[in-house]
Amino acid sequence: MHITDSHAHLYSEQFRPDRLDALQRAQEAGVRTIVMPNIDHSSIDAMLELEAAAPETCFAMMGLHPCSVARGFEQQLYEVETWLDRRPFAAIGEAGLDLHWDKTLLAEQQEALKIQLELAKKHQLPIVLHTREAFAETVALVEAAQDGTLRGVFHCFSGTPEEAAQVVGLGFMLGIGGVATFKNGGADKVLPGIGLEHLLLETDCPYLAPVPHRGKRNEPAYLPLVLRRVASLLGRPEAEVAEATTRNAAALFNL
Repeated sequence: MHITDSHAHLYSEQFRPDRLDALQRAQEAGVRTIVMPNIDHSSIDAMLELEAAAPETCFAMMGLHPCSVARGFEQQLYEVETWLDRRPFAAIGEAGLDLHWDKTLLAEQQEALKIQLELAKKHQLPIVLHTREAFAETVALVEAAQDGTLRGVFHCFSGTPEEAAQVVGLGFMLGIGGVATFKNGGADKVLPGIGLEHLLLETDCPYLAPVPHRGKRNEPAYLPLVLRRVASLLGRPEAEVAEATTRNAAALFNL
C-alpha cells in the first residue's frame, strides 16, 4: 500500500535524534511520499537537507507560516520569492491565518497571505493553508483571489460540514489528520458527506498525533491510523482510500 503524508514537518528539531529512523519507519508503514511545508527562514536549510537526503520520498514547499508573521515580514517573503525563482517546489506553504494566540497582527497576516496567494498564481503552484480560529477570514481572502486557477488544501481541517462545503466550492481540498481519530474531532459529521476526490491524508508531525498516540510526538509512520479512521467513516476499503488520496496528492503537488 502506498500512502502519501501531504503535510509533515519531518525536518523539525524534534526529529533530530532519529530523523532517518523515522523515515525508515514511515517506509515500513507504507508511507512512501512525504510533502514538507516550510515555516520561515529558519527552517529552510533543514527542510532542503532532508529533501536532498531522501529525494524519492521527501518534497519541499516554500512559504511563510502565519505564526512567523511579524512586523517587517516583507523581508521573509522576499526570501520566499527568491527561492521560488531559484528552483521547483511542490507548493506555496504553509501560509494562512492563525488567531489562536494573538490577534494583534491580523492585518500583517492577511497581507502576507494575500501576497502568497498571488505567488501561488504567479508560479502556478498549489497553496497549503493553515487556518486556526480564522476560517471565515481565510475563506474571504481566498475567494477574493480565486480567478479559476488557484488551488490547494486547507490543511488539518476540523471544521463543520458547511465549512467543508465552502472549501470544496472554492476548488480546494481538505487535509485530514490525527484530529479525525479524536473522540470529539468532528470527522464523523463531515467526511461521510465529502467525496474521496476532495481528501488528502496528513500527519502534521510532530504535532497532533492520532489516537492511541495522542499527546506524544507524531510521525509519518502513524498515518495508517488516520487512513483507517477515514476509511471507516467513508465505508471504503483502506486500500481504496490510500490509492485515492495518494493520487490526489500526486495531482495537486505534481509529484
